[in-house]
Amino acid sequence: MEHLINSFDMKNHKNKPLVSIVIPCYNEEENVKKLYFEIKETTSEFNNRYEFEYIFIDNDSSDNTVSILRSLACNDRNLKVIINTRNFGHLRSPYHALLQANGDCAILIAADFQDPPSLIKEFINHWEKGSKIVIGVKNKSKENPLMFSIRKLYYNLIEKYSDIKHIKNFTGFGLYDISVIDMVRDLNEPYPYFRGLIAETGLKYDEIFFTQPRRSKGKSKNNFYTLFDIAMLGFVSYSKVPLRFSIFVGLFASFMSLMAALTYFVYKLMYWDSFQLGVAPVIIGMFLFASIQLIFIGLIGEYVGAIHTQIKNRPLVYEKERINFDS
Repeated sequence: MEHLINSFDMKNHKNKPLVSIVIPCYNEEENVKKLYFEIKETTSEFNNRYEFEYIFIDNDSSDNTVSILRSLACNDRNLKVIINTRNFGHLRSPYHALLQANGDCAILIAADFQDPPSLIKEFINHWEKGSKIVIGVKNKSKENPLMFSIRKLYYNLIEKYSDIKHIKNFTGFGLYDISVIDMVRDLNEPYPYFRGLIAETGLKYDEIFFTQPRRSKGKSKNNFYTLFDIAMLGFVSYSKVPLRFSIFVGLFASFMSLMAALTYFVYKLMYWDSFQLGVAPVIIGMFLFASIQLIFIGLIGEYVGAIHTQIKNRPLVYEKERINFDS
């Protein structure tokens, strides 16, 4: 009996904590292989203390990304691959993969090398000291200066007008303890604004500042629509200011219309024969108020669309195939 207990203790002693590294990808054939080996090299110094699993989730790539991942997975049982049936977007797919992580913590990193793999060491070091959340914050960037300025403006706006305190210049790149993963899993978000979910937990976090490098290979999969989608989701999910702003704009426009009407009325009484109303002010006024109405109808539509998504409560993704998860 004592022998069995000692064997059990030795077995448990050999079991090392598991760290999951989650990498979402879409048409990244030029980057996934290099990224995999760079992450492996970065984590190699921790191999005596931790086990690692590398979870790639492919969003139905149309290039050779999946073929490359299959080849890599044949030689490494710790490399796991999820292949989606179609492209489920840049929010749902990474979040789904994060929820599939089995580790004591999970690290989310982009496949385009704009999230430096070298920061994984610092993430783990902070986690070992007790931090439940360690995030990468890009306080500088080598991308287009105009785009970086627009992003900073957005982060400032959403931090100022949000119901919760958001994290500036944070895209999701970071380490999350299993307790944090369980918290966001319980929220059951069908269309998650992940950086907002992390802020909503209210947990303390450590920040690691870095300069975001340019994408070395391939082209960014983000376009105006995807960036606008993220921006609107952030406001719709965490702020009522746009809706209330529409009320104030309506009140102000009504007041200005009343003042203009009184001014025209007084002028017409004073200069009955010479003062002509003209068609131009009427047309300009009609187009102005019609434009304001369309803007705020669209804004209300964003909130209704968010409610509709929540009500449907469909799965984050549908999977076509899993590789190495049976291991």
